[in-house]
Amino acid sequence: MAQEDPQEEPFVQFKDVQKTYDGETLVVKNLNLDIAKGEFLTMLGPSGSGKTTCLMMLAGFETSTRGQILLDGRPINNVPPHKRGIGMVFQNYALFPHMSVAENLAFPLKVRKIDSATIEEKVNRALEMVRLPEMGSRRPAQLSGGQQQRVAVARALVFDPDLVLMDEPLGALDKNLREEMQFEIKHIHENLGVTVVYVTHDQSEALTMSNRIAVFDDGVIQQLDEPDQLYEKPVNTFCANFIGENNRLDGEVKSMDEGGLCTVALPDGTSIKALAVNVEGVGSRTALSLRPERVRIAPEAGSLPNIFPARVEELIYLGDHIRTRISLCGNDQFIVKVPNAQGHATLKRGATVDVGWVADDCRALDP
Repeated sequence: MAQEDPQEEPFVQFKDVQKTYDGETLVVKNLNLDIAKGEFLTMLGPSGSGKTTCLMMLAGFETSTRGQILLDGRPINNVPPHKRGIGMVFQNYALFPHMSVAENLAFPLKVRKIDSATIEEKVNRALEMVRLPEMGSRRPAQLSGGQQQRVAVARALVFDPDLVLMDEPLGALDKNLREEMQFEIKHIHENLGVTVVYVTHDQSEALTMSNRIAVFDDGVIQQLDEPDQLYEKPVNTFCANFIGENNRLDGEVKSMDEGGLCTVALPDGTSIKALAVNVEGVGSRTALSLRPERVRIAPEAGSLPNIFPARVEELIYLGDHIRTRISLCGNDQFIVKVPNAQGHATLKRGATVDVGWVADDCRALDP
């Protein structure tokens, strides 16, 4: 994955971009975002968070109310969509039903007045790239959903754009096909080095495919980071809850300790050692965030700073792990993922066990 030298200009820039539809409510608020050439950036967030609006402004189907959007250093606010040279893939494929697959792929090339010999060569290359070399003569209706989506991807790439935008492109596919297409698109991106801006509300899709993820909520990027950093080190409670599974415990900061740690008192009187990430100081409210796989069952006494008795409420066998719901520190919805390799046959519903975790895995965030 060829990312730009940090000294070079970003390939895509949003500068103080705002968008309102009614003149009052801002759907996108002062967006500043730089995207490097060759990057796969995903805009992730719930419905109404502003991510699709950002994509549509970049494509030219929406105009920004304020601010500037630059592509390869030049402002494109007033450039119509067909002159931006951007490939687009939509959830509904948007293929022409009356045309063959090859004619669908040839269409963006004909619009660009490319000669027929070059068109044939590019269409064949695009079909090879998405592993559909024998399908050129078929109509879209004769293809499966996954094949149609491959054709849509090929059509977005056939004219060699520098930038491809994808809006929930896998939303209509079933789970297995969706996962297969995630890797398909990821590998095409790696092989071509094209810049991809991808919109989804599916967090696992974002984690699988992206170099960086911009998490949107309420028209604002809450966190912009690499997938592992986003999951392991959420900067606020929204990101902790939105990305992956998360145990939340609400409490009050009692003391700030050496090394960036703090002590948090819960309503039931329990004290927990945590990493102070986003807290205002002693006396302030905080929400503790802890991933289920970071919790250890039956740790040795004194081996961890946080060890508490818990009652096993529910066990769900999920093959590679046992999803265990426990009551702990006044919270009866606390989840622990116990790897199956550990063979915790001793875990029984109604049993009392000790559980624990290290302080650095428990992040004290905004309440």
